Amino acid sequence: MESSQPQQQQQQGPKKRGRKPKPKDEKEQQQQQQQSAGKTKEGKKSQQPSVDEKYTQWKSLVPVLYDWLANHNLVWPSLSCRWGPQLEQATYKNRQRLYLSEQTDGSVPNTLVIANCEVVKPRVAAAEHISQFNEEARSPFVKKYKTLVHPGEVNRIRELPQNSNIIATHTDSPDVLIWDVEAQPNRHAVLGATHSRPDLILTGHQDNAEFALAMCPTEPYVISGGKDKSVVLWSIQDHISGGSIIKQNKPGEGNDKAPEGPSVGPRGIFCGHEDTVEDVAFSPSSAHDFCSVGDDSCLILWDARVGTSPAVKVEKAHDADLHCVDWNRHDDNLILTGSADTTVRLFDRRNLTSNGVGSPIYKFEGHKAAVLCVQWSPDKSSVFGSSAEDGLLNIWDYDKVGKKVDRPSKSPSTPAGLFFQHAGHRDEVVDFHWNASDPWTIVSVSDDCNTTGGGGTLQIWRMSDLLYRPEEEVLAELEKFKSHVISCAGKP
Repeated sequence: MESSQPQQQQQQGPKKRGRKPKPKDEKEQQQQQQQSAGKTKEGKKSQQPSVDEKYTQWKSLVPVLYDWLANHNLVWPSLSCRWGPQLEQATYKNRQRLYLSEQTDGSVPNTLVIANCEVVKPRVAAAEHISQFNEEARSPFVKKYKTLVHPGEVNRIRELPQNSNIIATHTDSPDVLIWDVEAQPNRHAVLGATHSRPDLILTGHQDNAEFALAMCPTEPYVISGGKDKSVVLWSIQDHISGGSIIKQNKPGEGNDKAPEGPSVGPRGIFCGHEDTVEDVAFSPSSAHDFCSVGDDSCLILWDARVGTSPAVKVEKAHDADLHCVDWNRHDDNLILTGSADTTVRLFDRRNLTSNGVGSPIYKFEGHKAAVLCVQWSPDKSSVFGSSAEDGLLNIWDYDKVGKKVDRPSKSPSTPAGLFFQHAGHRDEVVDFHWNASDPWTIVSVSDDCNTTGGGGTLQIWRMSDLLYRPEEEVLAELEKFKSHVISCAGKP
């Protein structure tokens, strides 16, 4: 399954987000246990709908709620998914790169998959086509372009804004791996296959760094956090030339001959957390400012220009471990955090604390389990998404609460600010990514080991624009439609 060293390190740290598939006999046993547990809890079941009941209800509403949806059943779970560059534009759909991981049980190697995705344009897909998907099938919209045999499972993928062909990955080791995906050879993921060779290895962590990874929007900088409680900063400037990473192979040695590659040490190691660093994010406007969150319930802001100690440390930013953080690209004062306490919190960096304790602008309470991922919309400054272990991906608009806190929400059961809930996954939604080329399109992945006995689900979806367009626009369009229907009905 894994090498003995990472396993030992893993046992010492907090519970890992994500897991390898269970052997088949264990899966069947687990399913039987779940079925028997469901039968013994009929009383609770009548009050709380099951995962399948929720999913059936959601599927019946798909033609109403979505402009487009593609469901792609994965052979193995994926812990990370990211959009790559747009490759081609056509009349009805665009072609775009998509990166995802495959986390196997050891019978075949772990892989990093580069796929080509056909993204259907808005208002093109017919409602009957949207609703008629098979959740057990692989989508024709997603096609593998290239496979890399990854040295260890891929926990996190990030792309370099300055060069769309270069991505970074986190695995269960202290290193960050850098890949030029176009230059890398395609590999067959068969048992015993040698690992693809990273184009660059970033060293500096003293313990495993599994999840916390970010690339800078303004400079080719990378930050990472890990179990050594530190945040590490690198520049890959010297290793990029003419759009591709400079190869340092020996004469006659191909890029896939060995798992090792050229390495670069850190520019700085930043210490201030007291437990594992779970996520990191750069300021959208400065390569020197970044933030981190961790299992010590702290949010820390750093400024590389003034040293390696925290610029601001927010104690008790949440009531439990922090899993994720994102910095608003439209307003660099706004920072989102998500936690095991099930909440998403919005902080203004001009006023982060009150009496030494985290003082968020607002607490968004719409999940029923640990929040795993938060991300601002690339299109609208007040909109963001959050995904969690409850299998839901919520879309929020803080404008609906930030300036109107006293106004009650539309329904007592609807959390303030929540305006869309994607319920197409049957298990924890471990990652999602807004599409910057098609801003209201989202890719999301769930780890479906518990509900389907293995594998994962990748979904690409776009909610109906009637849900997010300004109310006056929608009403005007409905009036046009109504007058059109009346005029048609009046014709002989």
